[in-house]
Amino acid sequence: QVQLVESGGGLVQAGGSLKLSCAASGVTVSSYAMTWFRQDPGKEREFVACIRGSGTSRTYAESVKGRFAVSRDNDKNTVYLQMNSLKPEDTAVYYCAAGVGTCTSPTYWGQGTQVTVSS
Repeated sequence: QVQLVESGGGLVQAGGSLKLSCAASGVTVSSYAMTWFRQDPGKEREFVACIRGSGTSRTYAESVKGRFAVSRDNDKNTVYLQMNSLKPEDTAVYYCAAGVGTCTSPTYWGQGTQVTVSS
């Protein structure tokens, strides 16, 4: 059974930082494209960042480039999203997802973790 469990969300002031974690079981994160998405109520789900392959392939949404960094710890089978210089518009539920060779059409999803950035 595949499980992706996100943690690390919370309330932070604009300009602050948070680091999200996605602990995986039932899948090996080094063998999947691991993607972070986010969704705010009333808005469409948005791609945030993806890491895949040997770990050198990283893709980011334009809105987070230079502020967010995706990484992976193969020993812990965990994916991270370091979020710096947070803005109120980053407020959303952040989801971790796993796909076979693709960042945009994942097969497995986590339950999400809330990130709220106050102005």
